[in-house]
Amino acid sequence: MSGIEVGFVIFGVMLTLMVVRVPIGVAMFIVGAGGYLYLTGNAPALLNSLKNLGYARLSNYDLVVIPLFLLMGQFATHGGLSRALFRCVSAFLGHRKGGVAIAAIGACAGFGAICGSSLATAATMGQVALPELRRYGYSGALATGALAAGGTLGIMIPPSVPLVIYAILTQESIGKLFVAAVLPGIIAMLGYMLVVRIVVSLNPKAGPAGPAVAWTEKLTSLIAVLPVLLVFFVVIVGIYGGWANPTEAAAIGAAACGILAMTSGGMRAKGLVDSALGTAQATAMIYLVLLGADMLNTTLALSQMPAELAHWVRASGLAPLLVMALILVIYIFLGCVMDALAMILLTIPIFYPIVMALDFPGLSAQDKSIWFGILALMVVEIGLVHPPVGMNVYIINRLARDVPLTETFKGVIPFLLSDAVRITLLVFFPVISLYLVHTFRR
Repeated sequence: MSGIEVGFVIFGVMLTLMVVRVPIGVAMFIVGAGGYLYLTGNAPALLNSLKNLGYARLSNYDLVVIPLFLLMGQFATHGGLSRALFRCVSAFLGHRKGGVAIAAIGACAGFGAICGSSLATAATMGQVALPELRRYGYSGALATGALAAGGTLGIMIPPSVPLVIYAILTQESIGKLFVAAVLPGIIAMLGYMLVVRIVVSLNPKAGPAGPAVAWTEKLTSLIAVLPVLLVFFVVIVGIYGGWANPTEAAAIGAAACGILAMTSGGMRAKGLVDSALGTAQATAMIYLVLLGADMLNTTLALSQMPAELAHWVRASGLAPLLVMALILVIYIFLGCVMDALAMILLTIPIFYPIVMALDFPGLSAQDKSIWFGILALMVVEIGLVHPPVGMNVYIINRLARDVPLTETFKGVIPFLLSDAVRITLLVFFPVISLYLVHTFRR
């Protein structure tokens, strides 16, 4: 069999294993090891590869940034910082039609700036904002749809764990990727807010206005979230400014969030233990998936599948933008059956060489790498809210037990349209992703 044929067989077996609920990391490892044996016919070589593979991956210093960012998010979750963010945004916007839903989206963006996980953002903000949305009579579709979509801002607003994984896989700068994600993340937030305004304009009963708040209370709530904004500023500017590497900046951010959670959020010993356990569990899951992906990628490299695909694309004469569009469509379909981390780990070793071989006028190799990373992140995020997986939808629907699942999926449709518009803009105007990188080039 050719390299491409071997690759397709491997992916077919892996998807079959996933259908029978084998964990994605284990499924990747099984098909990778099986494919390696088929291609080499040498079991001792496989064992030797496993020895080197495990050490090479888990001894990587850059991986330390993942548990540190996860710990930062755990402190923010268990420390009640989400409530302060929601109160602040709601104080300024809650008195408008749809304002409480808009405030929930804004709070999701703020929480995402110190969390880095969409699922944690959706779950935490759902617990905080959903009671308020129901109290003011918001429709079930708008309330749950806004929170499910807003939760995706957890990975779009840096720091973002999937972006860290992308940077490690492609040897790209974590700081530049974080800076490149800022404008697309802000555009995503504003787009979701605009969707809420359009929905309540068409159906005013879906999102009634909340009560007005005095300016003294607004200023008090703003002062309460300034430390959270400072943490975000220190982490992002510290990494990109060069005075702290990503691991050091993540450690500073985690320590700052822990102090904030204990002093202003009221986190006690139980919250500290829960944060440590949550970080350990999430880190173990990510590292297992990383090891499985490394085994699979070793086999794919041995089969020459990525190189053959890249050569085929170059020889096909297809327009670069058409190839990019096809890749993004594949991501959307994969989002029906995979989570964000699995998609990044599985597809980047295949798609990245293809994209880097394409000629996009005006884009250097590094610009292409950063642009594709942001595009991949944006499309992967759609998988968190579209059926049949839509993990954010299930998380929010579990909190809103009185809202049928079909209503929640209907509620996210307008937000998916906003996603489509944003991704189209990013495809045709790479400068949106690259502007801050070039402006603050160091």
